[in-house]
Amino acid sequence: MAASPSSSVQAAREALAVRLQHLRKDAGLTGKDLSARCGWHPAKTTRIQKGDAPPSDADIRAWCAACSADDQADDLIATARAVDSMYLEWRRLHKDGMRKVQQDWNTLHERSRVCRVYVSNVPPGFFQTPGFATALMEQITRFQGTPNDVAEAVAARIARSRYLYEGGHRYVVLMEESVLRYRTADPAAMRAQLRHLLAVMPLASVSLGIIPFTAQRTVWPLEAFYLHDDTTAVVETLTAEIKVKQPRELADYARAFAGLAEMAVHGEAARALIRAGIDALE
Repeated sequence: MAASPSSSVQAAREALAVRLQHLRKDAGLTGKDLSARCGWHPAKTTRIQKGDAPPSDADIRAWCAACSADDQADDLIATARAVDSMYLEWRRLHKDGMRKVQQDWNTLHERSRVCRVYVSNVPPGFFQTPGFATALMEQITRFQGTPNDVAEAVAARIARSRYLYEGGHRYVVLMEESVLRYRTADPAAMRAQLRHLLAVMPLASVSLGIIPFTAQRTVWPLEAFYLHDDTTAVVETLTAEIKVKQPRELADYARAFAGLAEMAVHGEAARALIRAGIDALE
């Protein structure tokens, strides 16, 4: 697994490493003893115990066998896989296309009661029109060089918008004004996308704020993130999706969201910025 920019991932990896180290100590083994029983170099044991190298399923089974703790292998493997799932490269996620990832996102949104979203580049998926989503996903597919299943992925993404109309879901969205101005799709698709934002704004489930270019910044523009019920933050970078669950980091994202919200305009002021974006396309 590539080194993650999220300390949540590293903290989880280190917690797994501590569990493995305790197993070794409980078995009365030194690092060299365990390495000899596992048939690998002592440096590998050191890297695993420091959390510098994620152990494979086979590594964990060998470690547990060396410590006469085979009964703990399955649980440790499940833990290691959970850590790995916190940081997933887009190319890995999209290796068979984008549809499956979109469906997984729908499942997360189905479980979420309140979703706070900040975006600085494109509207969130549940606000996107088919034309805009198609243009965006075609760009992503070309950039990543992954299989093209854009039509199916767009259908799965658009299906997510149903949560705007079902009871029990609340979406609090902050957009940088740049989202209204970037020509991610052709002018016709961009106009349709911006008009759709105007159409969803009155929904009871939606709060949409726009951060104007002219706002005095107290929080700098950030990467897109989604806060689901204060239990999970999903952060989107160029290369990976990061799931943050560590309370300290969740608190940081919540604090950043609150600061960004103070700079946003809502209601008629937000609608005026959206209409200005539409006018700029004429």
